Formats: sequence, structure tokens, C-alpha cells
Amino acid sequence: MSLYLRRIAVDGFRKFREPMAIEGLTDGLNIVIEPNETGKSTVLEALRAAFFVRHGTKNQLAQSFAPYGEAVGPEIRVSFDADGAPWTVTKRFLRGASIEVTGPQGKAQGEEAEARLHALLGSVRDTSQKGDAGTYGALGLLWVAQADALAVTAPGQIVRDTVRSTLEAEVGSIMGGPAYTRVRTRIDEQFGRYWSPTGQKRGRQNEARERVELAEGAARDAAERLAGLERTFSDLETARARLKVLHREIADDTDAQTRKDLSASLETARAAAQILATRRAEHEAVTAKMRGLEDLVDRHRKAIKERDSAELALGQARARRADVRDGLTTAQQRLVDTRSALGAARTARQEAWGALSTGEELLRASRRRTAVAAARKRHAELVDFERLQDEAKALATTLIAAKTMETIEANERLLAEARALQAAGATRIALSGDAAGILIDGEPMALGERVLTGETRVRLGNAELIIIPPAGAASAEGALSTALERQKSALAELGVASLSAARARNDAARDAASELRTIAARIAAVTPADDSIGLAAGADALKLFLVELVNDADTVPAELPDIALLTMTLEAADTALARAEGAQESAVEALGRIEQEDAPLASAEAGAASTLANASTQIETIEGRPEFPTLAADVARAREQTAEAAVRLEQASRDATAHDPAAITRKIETIDARTKAAGEARTKLEMEVARLEGTIESEGGKGLADREAGAREEAEAARAALQRITEEADTLKLLRDTLDEARDETSAKFVGPVAKRAKRHIERLLPGCDLSFSEDLTLEAVVRGGISEGCGDLSRGTQEQLAVLTRIAFADMLLEQGRPVSLILDDPLVYADDARLDLMVEILSEAAERMQVILLTCRDRTFRHVAANRISLSSIILKDRLNASAA
Repeated sequence: MSLYLRRIAVDGFRKFREPMAIEGLTDGLNIVIEPNETGKSTVLEALRAAFFVRHGTKNQLAQSFAPYGEAVGPEIRVSFDADGAPWTVTKRFLRGASIEVTGPQGKAQGEEAEARLHALLGSVRDTSQKGDAGTYGALGLLWVAQADALAVTAPGQIVRDTVRSTLEAEVGSIMGGPAYTRVRTRIDEQFGRYWSPTGQKRGRQNEARERVELAEGAARDAAERLAGLERTFSDLETARARLKVLHREIADDTDAQTRKDLSASLETARAAAQILATRRAEHEAVTAKMRGLEDLVDRHRKAIKERDSAELALGQARARRADVRDGLTTAQQRLVDTRSALGAARTARQEAWGALSTGEELLRASRRRTAVAAARKRHAELVDFERLQDEAKALATTLIAAKTMETIEANERLLAEARALQAAGATRIALSGDAAGILIDGEPMALGERVLTGETRVRLGNAELIIIPPAGAASAEGALSTALERQKSALAELGVASLSAARARNDAARDAASELRTIAARIAAVTPADDSIGLAAGADALKLFLVELVNDADTVPAELPDIALLTMTLEAADTALARAEGAQESAVEALGRIEQEDAPLASAEAGAASTLANASTQIETIEGRPEFPTLAADVARAREQTAEAAVRLEQASRDATAHDPAAITRKIETIDARTKAAGEARTKLEMEVARLEGTIESEGGKGLADREAGAREEAEAARAALQRITEEADTLKLLRDTLDEARDETSAKFVGPVAKRAKRHIERLLPGCDLSFSEDLTLEAVVRGGISEGCGDLSRGTQEQLAVLTRIAFADMLLEQGRPVSLILDDPLVYADDARLDLMVEILSEAAERMQVILLTCRDRTFRHVAANRISLSSIILKDRLNASAA
């Protein structure tokens, strides 16, 4: 029975923080080719979590499912076909943990859903913290995580039991006979009463342990109740003694009499306080009335006094204003006369100033023309200096850097050394006389001396002379050639013919640099500033001035005006204007003094008139009031009433201070609190005595001592039973383990069928080899040419390929048993060479005809040519994110 995955959806699972779904998985070969870090291994972990990790667990593995730094509930939804029927499992971890399984029998949730999955997949509940693939059944062997397929490992116990049942049926062994089955079934039944399938204590062992715990707890409880009853008798005597003392304290009436006396004093104090308040109000009312009448008398007196003073001040102010009125008229006429004289002086001064300005403008124009002519002359000199400066700059830029000169001089020294070495090791020949018919290296030889650095052939008629210089001559020639080329290249880059030429160029450049400073000083001398024409210092200012200069079209008269005469005329006008301004200021000051003298008099006159009117109005208002005729008698009577009220207020104050209501109230409250506390304590003690008496009555007749003795005996019996049952459980476990050992010894005979099925695939990879499996069906060794090679001694690539092939063999056997089979390989065949890679791909393609195969890989080139259903994980993630953004 193949298992076909159809759709995988994850949300909030590790790196998939956003929802992601893989759809379109087919029955045959499916390949997911994506780069590293895109989530291929995470998808496989999500599948394992959905099928095999319990939804309610919060162990280390489940905690790792949540994205780092987020407190969410990871959720996985998988749709698949099993035994031709569609199934769906939806599982959520951590926050809001839940599971829902939908299949042919309908929906199931919670533990029922977990049980259905285990029954369908042939798995058991995983109790480990990090996930045990051995409990996953067939899919734990066939869903291979990254790097798990790099070594040949044994299948889990569930797979081994399934395969063994197939092999036992094939060979007809006694291991599958009725006798063994009956014995093993009976032992398993008895074993199951004491142990769980994983070897944990349960059943009768747990019942016996629980009986011991309950019996010991009952014994402790009985002992505690008996001790508690004894403590109750002691507590009852203590409570009765305290209650007796409290009754005696409550019967004492001292506090009651004291409270009665304090209550009477409190009433007296409250009455005195009331009288004090009344007397205070009466005193305030009489005092207010007296103050009102006295204020009215005082205001009438002040109004009369103010009226008399205002009449006197008004007469005096009017007399003084009459004295200054004539002087004010004279000062005003004088100011008018001085203003007229000032206007005439200002007109004369304006005319004189205009004449002087015109004369100065003509003089400035004459001076400007002279200065512009001088500037043009200096500009011509500047042009010559700048030409010399440019030439000097160009020459100064040819200066060769000191480091470059050092390199050239070093090259020159190396060249001299190379020539010396050549001269020391070379061979010299000289030819004199007739050179006809003599050839050297195939060329006619000239007369004179020649230096030979390499093998040279000299033809003398029919004879040939071979000259071989010393071996060092060739190397000296090579060194000289290298030095020449280096020096030639360096000189060519500088554009000079020799070292002496470079030195000469440097000297000329240094002289030019010195000349530049002299030229700059001369340029500064011919470009001074000239304030008369607004010219700043510097060559640029002079050039800009001449560029912006506009030819003066105005003509200057032949005779310039007499500036001195015009200046004297302006000074005389200024003097006359100053005298006129002084006269006007004197007239203004005189008028101001008279006005200042008249202003307070006018203000005093107006103020006195206003004060007189206000005082008269106030007197009329006060005298018009109805109480004014009897005002003096009313004031005397009010003063007498105020004195009487003050006497009564003082008496009430003395009476009120004799009794303090607040202090009396505090004393009464203290007595009440003490009485209340005594009553509450009596009630509590009465309740405590009643409770203790009830406890003694209810517990005293229950025979607690007998119960305690019986519970102790029951605990001892339970411990004896636990020891007996533990011995029985250990005996059954030993018997079962012995049977398992015997079965393992016998099962070694049945690894042949496993090797036969596996060899069918491995023969294609390693022709002519035999296989050796261990008792737990682990491929231990490969025999080639009579030599056994342990799997651990094989190369990593061969181990990986054997691991994949043995899994395919086990998958075929499980498929024959009708088990749900699906093969998933994460990053497979990473160490395979090209030839074996093609063979393994071919074997996987053939296996995909019998079961669903899913390959998760990052190597596009390796599987590019394979015919399969290809799924792009990155495009799925991008599509889901776009859909989420659109939503």
C-alpha cells in the first residue's frame, strides 16, 4: 500500500513565518530543486511533526517548531492518499494545540485522531524529547532527513518486526510455529500486565505501587488524626481558661460608668459651643453696623474738607495763569519769526552745497581719467610678466621627482656594474691585416677589436675557429642587456636621452621655480590698489577692472572751478544756517519754558474744579440719606451695643474652653473600642470552644487509635505485595528477554531473504558482491572477491549509496505487507561520482514506478535531465506572500 502525499501547507513553522503550501505532488518521482536556506529540510520536519509528534506535547522538539523570537502556534495541514482513500491531517502545536484527522471513517480530533494516525501508519507514540525515528514505523526509515542517509543504519523495531514476520512466513521457521506463538502470546499477555512495550513499569506493578502509596498515606493520615485529637483536648482547656478571664473583664462596669459621665460632659460642651457660635454672630453683626455708621460720618467729614480745599486751590490756579498768559503770546510770535529766517538760511546753504558738489565731481572725473590711464599702462606690464610666468611654470613642471631620479641613478650604477662584469668575463679578439675571406658567425669580419660574450664561429678559408667564452660571460651579457632595457624604459618615460640630460632638465626646472617667485613679486608690485577708481590690489582685480571699464564720454572743461572759493561760500552758508537754527531753538526753548509753566497751572485748575464738583456731589448724597439727621445718636448707640456684645462673647468663650468635645469624644471612642474588642474576642472564644468540643465529640468515638494500628498493618501488607509483584515482573521480563535472545539467534538464519532482495539493487552498483546483514537487519559488510569489507570501511559515497538501496529494498518488502510506503530523500547522493549518480537516479526512477518518491536537493545540474514532476519552492513562497499582501 503506497502512501501518496498530495498537498503540504505550513504556517508559523520555523522559517515559514507566513503561510506556505506545496501542491501538485504526483504518484511517481517528484523533485524539489532549490538553493540552500529556502526551507526544503523544514518541509520534511513539518511532515514528520504532522504525522508522528503528539499535538499536545511541549517538549524541546515542539518548542523548536515556533519561529525564533515569536510566540505563535505552528500549524501543518497535509492531504494524502492511503490505500486508495483520501486523508487529511491538520495539527497545531503549543498555542491552541489541536489535531483533526479526516478519512474514510469521518473526522476525529484529539487523542482519537492520534490513535487513527498510529493505526494507519503503523507507528507508536514518541515519548522522547528530540524525536525518535524508530517509533515512526516504516516512514521513519523511508523519510530520510539531511545527512541521515550518509551511513548504513538498522531499521527500527517496528520495521524489523514487520520484515521478520514476512521472512518467517517465507522460510516456514519454528519461530512462526503455533507452539512458539502460544508461548510467546501467553508471556506477552503476562508481560503486558507488568510492563509497557518500551519496558516501563505499568499494570500490576503500578497497582501494587499505588496500593503501597495509598496504604502509607492512610497510615500517615490516621496517625495525624490521632495526634490531632490529642492536641484538641489541650486546645479546649486553654480556650475555656481564656474565656473565663474574658467574662470576668466584661462583667466589670467601670468603663460603663466612665462612659456615662463622659457623655454628660459631651452634651454640656456641645451646648457651650452652640452659645459661643451665637454670641460670635451677634458680636459680628453689631460691629458691622457700628463700622458702617462710623464710615458714613468719616466720609461726610472728608468730603466737606475736600470741598473747602478745592475751592481755595481753584482760585489760586486761575490767578497764576493770568500772570503768564502775556509771556506765552510773545514767545509764540518770536518762534514764527525765527522759522522764516531758518528757511532762508537753508535755501542759501543748499545753493552753495550744489555748486561745491558740481566742482568736486568735475575734479574727480579728471583724476579718474589719470588713474585709468595709469592702470592701462600697468596692465600692459602685467601681460608681459604673466607670459614670463607661464613659461617658467611650464619649465618648472618638468622637474623629475627625487624618487624617480634615484631610480635612474640606481639603474645607471647597475648598468656600470653590468658593463664591468661583462668586461671582466668576456673574450676579446682583435683582427689586423687583410680580412678578406674571414667570416664571423656567417658575416664578414671587420678589422679591429671585438668583445665576445657567447659561442662564436670564425671561418678561415676551409677551416672554422670556434671560440667559447667563459660561462659567466653570457650571464654578464644578459645582466647588461636587462640593465640597458630598464634604463632605456625609464628614460623613455621621462622623455630624456640620458642621465645627464635628466639632471640638466631638473636644474632648469629648479631655476624656473626660483624665477616664479621673482615674477610673482613683480606682478604684485605693478598691481597695487587705487581707491580713487575703486580698484583692489592684485592681477585679477586689474584685469576685471579693465574688462568692465566703460569709456568716459563726458568731457572735462579746460578750466576747473575754484574749489577753495566754493568751499568758503559753503562754510559761510553753514554758519548762517547754524545761527538761524540756534535762534529757532532758543525761541522753541523759551516757548517750551512758558508752556511748561502754564501746563501745571492749567492742570491744577482743572483738577481743583473736578475735585470741587466731586466733593459737592458726595456731600449732597450723604446729607440726602434718611439716617443722616440722627447719625450722631445712632453712632453712640451702636458703640454701646458693640461693647455689650463683646462682653457676652468673652463669657461664652470662657464657658466653651472649659469642655473640649473632641477630647471627650476620643475617650468615649476608646471605651467603645475596648468593649467591642472584648465582645468580639468572647464570640471567637465561644466559637473556638464549640468547635473543639464538636471535634472531640465527633472524633472521640471513631476509634482513631484502632484505625491507626489497622492502617499501619495495611501499609506493611502492601509493601510485601509490591515486593512479590516486582519479583514476578522481573521474572517475566527475564523470560521474555531470554525468548527474544533465542529468537534473535534463530532469526540470523533468515537474513538470506533480506540479502536476496537487497542484492537485486546493490548488484547493479557493486557487481559480483555478496551482502552480510546483522541480527537487527543492519547491512554490516560487502564481500567482494572473497574479501569482506565492513560498511564503515567503505567510502562515504559508497556508504550513502548502499544506505539508499537498502531502504529501497526494505520499502519493497513493506509494500508487499501492505504497509504505507513513501520515500523522501533530503539532499541525497552528495558524494556520488557521475557514473554512479546516473545509475542511482535510474534506480530511483524505477522505484518511483512502485511508490511515491520525493527528492529534496539544491543541485540543479545533477537532476536537470531527469524526467520527473518538478516543484519550485521559492515560487510557491513568493506566490503565497503576494496573495497575502493582496488580501
